[in-house]
Amino acid sequence: MDFSLSDDRRMLADTLNRFVADECGPFIRAAAAERAPGYDRARWSRFADLGVVGALFDEQAGGFGGSGFDIMLVFESLGKGLAAEPFLSALMAGRPLAAAGRAGEVEAIIAGTKVIAFAHDETEAGYAPHHVATRAERSGDEWLLTGAKAVVRDAEGADSVLVSARTSGAVDAAGGISLFLVPADAAGLTIQGYPCIDGGRAAELRLDAVRAELIGSEGQAAALIDEAIAAGIVALGGEALGAMDVLRDMTLEYLRTRVQFGEPIGRNQALQHRMASLLLEIEQARSSVINAAAALDGPVAGRERTLAGTKYTIGKTGTYAAEEAIQLHGGIGMTWELPMTHYAKRLVMIDHQLGDEDYHLMRFAELSRAA
Repeated sequence: MDFSLSDDRRMLADTLNRFVADECGPFIRAAAAERAPGYDRARWSRFADLGVVGALFDEQAGGFGGSGFDIMLVFESLGKGLAAEPFLSALMAGRPLAAAGRAGEVEAIIAGTKVIAFAHDETEAGYAPHHVATRAERSGDEWLLTGAKAVVRDAEGADSVLVSARTSGAVDAAGGISLFLVPADAAGLTIQGYPCIDGGRAAELRLDAVRAELIGSEGQAAALIDEAIAAGIVALGGEALGAMDVLRDMTLEYLRTRVQFGEPIGRNQALQHRMASLLLEIEQARSSVINAAAALDGPVAGRERTLAGTKYTIGKTGTYAAEEAIQLHGGIGMTWELPMTHYAKRLVMIDHQLGDEDYHLMRFAELSRAA
């Protein structure tokens, strides 16, 4: 497997890294969380003008990338600056829309003129991908949605929301799940936003007989949702790598410059051993994300097993990196004014998005037994 970047990807990474360094940062993210929509819509448009959003989609969908490696590259750069813009929503809503042939919506996402939130999680579902209690019922030629969605990122600033709802079957069955597009200002839709502990914002959605447009085939959305979650896991893996690289560099610099008893604390052998262990864990996580990126467009069974292993590794390593960075910084590592603290919080919360390490370890074991 060739891990080297193509010229186009290298140019994109260089451009994006510079833009993120100039325009984003942990304190910008924290400030944005205090008010809706949780990000800067003008900055989102500038990201789109750079072609960054288009890198998440293939040429057939109007983009110029779309592979697992493209997704990993973009989100690794975003993770370095803790960018708050709705890239994960664009990816996870855009891929099902592209698969359903909704070119207009996808083109608007790529152009940065439209934000579409992905509303799938529910309070009682845990991390189960096919537990959908929200119901969709026909009313003449229309569909009416009733139910609730939890922790919907970027919903407050969205133009529309892509909502999963059940048209038939048991509440936890894969069959019978459909996807619907709902305008953000639709009658009966209530969006209650709040700041997230790691920056950005999310919302609780309530749907009371909300008129919605069916996307794709009725009752056949489980595979589209699985593919969106798979792409989201690769994205979170890339973001975690970017954040961990920043934590590593900040901690190394602190060990070199913090002086106690007349010499840098980095000369302490015990601290050197801890730092060496951290570096090895980060590189192991990087290899795991590379494997996930390579498996994204492969056979479903192998993809799901690889992604479960990657999400477990990212969750475990991200939390470990956050804890070690804080401890190696000593008391200052707990202060909100230190940029490192914000990266640590984001890494801990990445573990809980799209399934935490306990869930994915169990899932990896189940998929391995079934193989």
